[in-house]
Amino acid sequence: MRHVLSVLVNDQPRVLARVTTLLGPRNFNIESISVGESEVEGLSRMVIVTHGDEWAMEQVQKQLYKLVDVIKVNDLSDHPAVERELLLIKVGAGPTTRMEISGVVEPFRASVVDVGPNSMMVQATGERAKLDVLIELLRPYGIKEIARTGVTALSRSMAHASV
Repeated sequence: MRHVLSVLVNDQPRVLARVTTLLGPRNFNIESISVGESEVEGLSRMVIVTHGDEWAMEQVQKQLYKLVDVIKVNDLSDHPAVERELLLIKVGAGPTTRMEISGVVEPFRASVVDVGPNSMMVQATGERAKLDVLIELLRPYGIKEIARTGVTALSRSMAHASV
């Protein structure tokens, strides 16, 4: 089962390394990890996507709490949450295909952020599955480079839980 863990940690050097070192030896594959500032000064939020059953996730959370810099662990899989990822993708695009590519990316609310003589760079945000579809639609144009941020997520507020 897929789990999205939101981990509030002290903003200190090597915290990310300690967290990943904790998960690796226990055979938890990190599908995605993103780290950034949180709403509290001095604390960062890590969003980790991994797979495991309920017992395994309970063990992961217990191990995370043993780290001094871990303040709070929340399994967002237990609650309605909003997940997003950022994708930058550079595709082959000459003058004759630019309009066609623009038509492909428009329904995804993506935008062209760079144009070169033989390429275009597109920026898109959304759920992972949506971005995967966009990549497949752009593949025939020749993908030159892809960069993805990994999932970032927050639990929904109670007023929006049913949305």
